Amino acid sequence: MPVHLFGRSFPGLRRLWVPRRSLCAAQSDPCPGTPQREDMIRSRAPIKRVLCVAEKNDAAKCISEIMSRGTSRRREGMSTFNKIYEFEYHLFGQNVTVTMTSVSGHLMGQEFKAQFKKWHSCNPVLLFDAEVEKHCPDNMKQIKRTLEKEVRQCQALVIWTDCDREGENIGFEIIDVCKAVKPNIQVFRAKFSEITPNSIRRACETLTEPNANISDAVDVRQELDLRIGASFTRFQTLRLQKIFPASLANQLISYGSCQFPTLGFVVERFKAIQAFIPETFYKIKVLHEVEEDTVEFSWKRNRLFNHTACLVLYQICMEDPIATVTSVTSKPKSKWRPLPLDTVELEKLASRKLKISAKETMKIAEKLYTQGYISYPRTETNIFPTTLALGPLVEQQTQSPVWGTFAQRVIDQPGGPNPRQGKKSDQAHPPIHPTKHSSTLQGNEGRVYEFIVRHFLACVSQDALGQETVVDIDIAQENFSTSGLMIIARNYLDVYPYDRWSAKVIPVYVQGSQFQPSAIEMADGQTSPPQLLTEADLISLMEKHGIGTDATHADHIETIKSRMYVGLTADQRFLPGELGMGLVEGYNSMGYEMSKPNLRAELEADLKLVSEGRKDKQSVLQNHIQKYKTVFIESVGKAKKLDEALSSYLGAPQEIVEVEQQDVEMLLPVRKCPHCRQDMVLKKKRDGNGKYLSCTGYPACKTALWFPDTVLEVSRDGSICPTCQPHPVHMLKLKFRRGSLPPMMPLEFIGCIGGCDETLREVLHLKYLQAGGAGGGAGGAGGRGGGGLVGRGDNPCPPAPRPPRPEPRPSLPPVPPWTPQPRPPGGAGVNSDAIVCNCGQDALLLTVRKDGPNQGRQFYKCNRGICDFFLWGDQPYQQGEPQSRAPPRLAVVSSNTLGRGRGQEGGAGGQAGQTMCNCNVATVTLTVQKDGPNKGRMFHTCGKPRDQQCGFFLWTDENDPRAAVFGGGFSGGGAAGKEGRKTVGEAAPSKPPAAKKPRTCGICHMPGHTRVTCPQR
Repeated sequence: MPVHLFGRSFPGLRRLWVPRRSLCAAQSDPCPGTPQREDMIRSRAPIKRVLCVAEKNDAAKCISEIMSRGTSRRREGMSTFNKIYEFEYHLFGQNVTVTMTSVSGHLMGQEFKAQFKKWHSCNPVLLFDAEVEKHCPDNMKQIKRTLEKEVRQCQALVIWTDCDREGENIGFEIIDVCKAVKPNIQVFRAKFSEITPNSIRRACETLTEPNANISDAVDVRQELDLRIGASFTRFQTLRLQKIFPASLANQLISYGSCQFPTLGFVVERFKAIQAFIPETFYKIKVLHEVEEDTVEFSWKRNRLFNHTACLVLYQICMEDPIATVTSVTSKPKSKWRPLPLDTVELEKLASRKLKISAKETMKIAEKLYTQGYISYPRTETNIFPTTLALGPLVEQQTQSPVWGTFAQRVIDQPGGPNPRQGKKSDQAHPPIHPTKHSSTLQGNEGRVYEFIVRHFLACVSQDALGQETVVDIDIAQENFSTSGLMIIARNYLDVYPYDRWSAKVIPVYVQGSQFQPSAIEMADGQTSPPQLLTEADLISLMEKHGIGTDATHADHIETIKSRMYVGLTADQRFLPGELGMGLVEGYNSMGYEMSKPNLRAELEADLKLVSEGRKDKQSVLQNHIQKYKTVFIESVGKAKKLDEALSSYLGAPQEIVEVEQQDVEMLLPVRKCPHCRQDMVLKKKRDGNGKYLSCTGYPACKTALWFPDTVLEVSRDGSICPTCQPHPVHMLKLKFRRGSLPPMMPLEFIGCIGGCDETLREVLHLKYLQAGGAGGGAGGAGGRGGGGLVGRGDNPCPPAPRPPRPEPRPSLPPVPPWTPQPRPPGGAGVNSDAIVCNCGQDALLLTVRKDGPNQGRQFYKCNRGICDFFLWGDQPYQQGEPQSRAPPRLAVVSSNTLGRGRGQEGGAGGQAGQTMCNCNVATVTLTVQKDGPNKGRMFHTCGKPRDQQCGFFLWTDENDPRAAVFGGGFSGGGAAGKEGRKTVGEAAPSKPPAAKKPRTCGICHMPGHTRVTCPQR
């Protein structure tokens, strides 16, 4: 026969199903216009079969027994450990068939896409932005198949997972699996705190909607833990295993944003003990023997740290050693009964009183809960709600031969059970309490159950009562005091042996009376350091600083133990290990106190706001990803501090050969590859001379940028170019060989290789097909001696057309060799003698201030700096004739610059005897002014404005070689790379000669180097 438990409407049920992102927490009042239960039943498809899913098999079994009154039919599911229970039930105003099954915790897990899963697959910093997906682990696939099969026959789904954050998230995992098979399934949420008939019946009568906000908070926490943990763990492990192979060769050196602050508490206490300096103190005590009892009076000053001062006061007392009783005070004294039990107190008290670890305690408590012995054990509440009937719960315990008599006393006391109330409530679950009596539990399960029962009975009984007597005496104007205690009623202490309250008997003293003390002593002692942390102390600190939740404290403590970051002393106190000490000291020395709780506490606070719907999931996620990513990048840059800290405990670090150094160093991304869009990083060449920019997609993508030998040093700067795309493009710190740059350029500067920096493009011989550094598909092949982004593989895409070039952005630091001078009076107005630049504006007269042969010499330049006009003040000027810019700006004298292409004399379109540049324009002849081996030497260069120059260069005392010369640039290789090569010969420009095939490497088959110097060797 079906069980009839439904005779009322659904006040919390407002709509059958809405998409996950629009779900909200159920409210007690229906929204205006919401249809009532009868309308809802008529408006939906008839429900004949309902699928109910619990979080564990034990819970599914117990709930089925309650709902079916023991008449459920059991059958096997696809998972051996998750059975299926079927029975008839009266639900939604009609008789339905219920199929009850379960999952085993989380059905889905988050992980990186396949290309990021392997430890050596990418730079760990990329894990902060790598794509994450949810997947079903292999050990859960049979459970998933069971759900998919059973839901096909059902019209409604009821989620019976635990009513906390994790349970809500597991519920949505179940919903996602079921709706993928049956999108129109109607979904409901059962809310309960204990597996008892009354609680299950109430849950069925008040079905609500799943809360997407609570689930979102778990999604954020899981994704952040994955990204932060994986990136730091890979970085630490890969680096430290190579640097300390003797100690850490096979050690997983994990990092977690909760794990490390927990370790930090242990290390901080240990270091406080090490740094403690004991101090000697002195005090006076008075002893009075009456018959067989000895009473000790303590000094009101407590203690002094000055021996002489204490000795003087002691001698004064000894001169007149008569004690006068100045007051006798008697007052009631109470020892308060314990507060209702929440998760944190259960973990702490079980650790202190039962000597059972927090991890084991929670495991036992969950088992007791699923078996129906206690209420839900994960709760932050220490206030019993007024709606919870405590009398029947106490009455159940009267059956016990051990504490049954005390339970009856609680029922008989005036007012019945009277709990002491705390101040915390999570508005979800009541405090932990027994739900039925048991006398069959054994071992630690029996001990934990007994503790929960005794704690519950103690908190609903009465405080212990006593009478305290305080006696004050005076000796030579020095005050002393003692106290006695008489216990009147033990009350809760009769059932709660975990608290102790002892009586203290003292003689009867009368105010104003005098007596001769038996002894007056001056004693000394030393201050003692704090003790190492116990598990209960550690849990208290984690709760105080917001590290983890009541449900995760035990897991974090267990992790630092299993990783050997900490150990336990004989009296079960935490002692940091060498590895734990070194890691904390290393990160603290970087300036980022990652062992401190601040970062994680902020995250926990934000997660709470997400679960309450007061903060957006994505904004919180991105904010904390960026925080930890910044810390990670800067920690990698200071990784040697980690080595130094650990070397104090693990011995001298291993010397790393140059080839392995790059593997140890975590290479940071500079920009995105223009071909495959993966990160490009700086790597050292195999011969150790210089660096090159390589795509992390190698060997699938073989794009690389080879810096010329004139670049002595290159490193990634923290600043980001605001112009170049795709964002971010990091600036580079460059140091050039002396004599390799134009005379007025500094040898060290910060520049951008994204394409917006024209100066750097010329110096490194880069040619871009797309503005803003997007990269192109054509260009020359670069070698070891020349710059250029070389494609090490074929690029199937044709080169994109070049968009208009953005306004050039200077990246070089200002080098002011000149100071503006006032114009001559005649140049103020319209004057035929005024010097006019190429853009039609009056030129500006300046004077060279830099030391050198031209110091003090005057010159003209464009007033607005647009047309690159330049004219020495002592040179003849013809108005309207284009003037070249300052020769030192183009005096590139490095041997590497000679390969930028040379023009031909008397070429097509030129005049006989005149040197023409690559763009078929007459060259200008300039002289090197900078000190060096080429000072005074003359050369030809393109006469066009700088942003239009073709890069032509030729010494006047050299013949024009007719060999093919290749310029550097972005290239994907293949056809596009070949098209980008340029040959300058004697043929007319209208019919360019075929390019000579360059010699290629025998390993990577790319030009510019041999197999001996191949970076892939």
